[in-house]
Amino acid sequence: MERDQTIKNFLEIPYSEMEELNLSAGKIKDQTIAEKTHREYLEEETRIKAITVCFSDIEGRLHMLDYDKKYLLNNAGNLTFDGSSIRGFTAQNESDLRLGLDWLSFRWLPSDIFGPGKVILFADVLKPNMEPYENDFRHRLKIYLQTLKKEQKLEAFMGPEIEGFLLDGIDAEQNYDPKVGFKLVTSGGYYHSLPLDKLRQFIDATAEAQRAMGFQNEKDHPEVAPSQFEINFHHTDALRACDQVQLYKLVCRQIANNLGFTATFLPKPIQNINGSGMHTNFSMKQDGKNIFYDKKGESNLSKFAWDFVDRLLYHAPELCLILNSSVNAYRRLDPHFEAPNQIKVTPNDRGSMVRIPAGDEKSARIEVRSVAPDANPYLTLFAIIKTGLEGEKTIKKQDQKKLRLRFLPGTINDAIRLYKASDFLTKILSQHSKERYLEPKEETADRNPKELGGTIKESEIVYHHEITNQYLWSQF
Repeated sequence: MERDQTIKNFLEIPYSEMEELNLSAGKIKDQTIAEKTHREYLEEETRIKAITVCFSDIEGRLHMLDYDKKYLLNNAGNLTFDGSSIRGFTAQNESDLRLGLDWLSFRWLPSDIFGPGKVILFADVLKPNMEPYENDFRHRLKIYLQTLKKEQKLEAFMGPEIEGFLLDGIDAEQNYDPKVGFKLVTSGGYYHSLPLDKLRQFIDATAEAQRAMGFQNEKDHPEVAPSQFEINFHHTDALRACDQVQLYKLVCRQIANNLGFTATFLPKPIQNINGSGMHTNFSMKQDGKNIFYDKKGESNLSKFAWDFVDRLLYHAPELCLILNSSVNAYRRLDPHFEAPNQIKVTPNDRGSMVRIPAGDEKSARIEVRSVAPDANPYLTLFAIIKTGLEGEKTIKKQDQKKLRLRFLPGTINDAIRLYKASDFLTKILSQHSKERYLEPKEETADRNPKELGGTIKESEIVYHHEITNQYLWSQF
């Protein structure tokens, strides 16, 4: 018996109106004001079906729970979940964790993608006693940014460029057959697609949804490899930018699924063509001024910015497991395909780990090109900022030309070895978090051949942290 859909009256907002709502919400900077504003809205709006609360695990995989509106408003201070079921979180004998709502992250969601009557909030993961949980790097990034602003008046900004591939079929990653490989939906290349081909329809639908969610889109286009895409949005404060990375991938995956496709953020899903990156454009302000800019500095960068870059380059080998967190990521670091695997900084060489884009007082920044799209964005930004401000520096920059060119690790096993030996990472992450992040990386590496070889293996796909689940993990 079919149900009468007319009896349902859940909230559906036109995209243009939703964009204005989300942009207005983004202007609220005080947590208390944000909670009061959004609580009042939720109490008055009767067409809200559910509130989606999300958090990210230590590897960067997004997790979501839908709460009934009335329940959430009445129990916002007592939202719990089983942390032992999340890889890299708590042990079974200490499983209970709490969720602390971040009301500044409140967004309205497009009903044709998420379903009618839903809004979304990010949450901090807390211990049972309400103290911060140290393996939640969203919360740790937030606290660190607040400390920088309070003590040094420093603010961090990020503009990610996230590439992905559109694959034919639903759940193409989970059903990967190495004898067949992935099937692309188009053979077009850079900037090339017909106005209504499958890739363009996907890009258009995703860009429309992101714009409605307040991303402030800038441009979108097919990328260098066939069936590859990039949808760019405006730079913003570091925490919000990381939230947008998670939502970007979620929206891409859902829209692709609706069209009968799979949006994948594997760094190198197909051998012998360009892989996908998450180029991380980064800058800092102090008292509202871009302190990465100096009109008289080399490449218009300040000494502060150059010191920041020097520290990143010095610690690059040990940071690599954070920026390139999967077996498949090391296929992308292949120098034959514009891979940013050289530990150096240049204005134009796209094989450099760090590039200096042309910029002025407003846009001066560095671009960390070696970040893979499957990295945990919160952990990545936390490590980049901590390293850039607190790490050791290389020898004087004018002497760098005399050095032998250094390269990033070529496999995850090499990256794990350097990560484990790093006292600096122990210092900035804590011994406990460093070990918790390492455990699943070693487990995944052990399930894969130690050498990458010339063909993409089933194990590096199905045991990937964004793809595997309890069932797939047990099929070893």
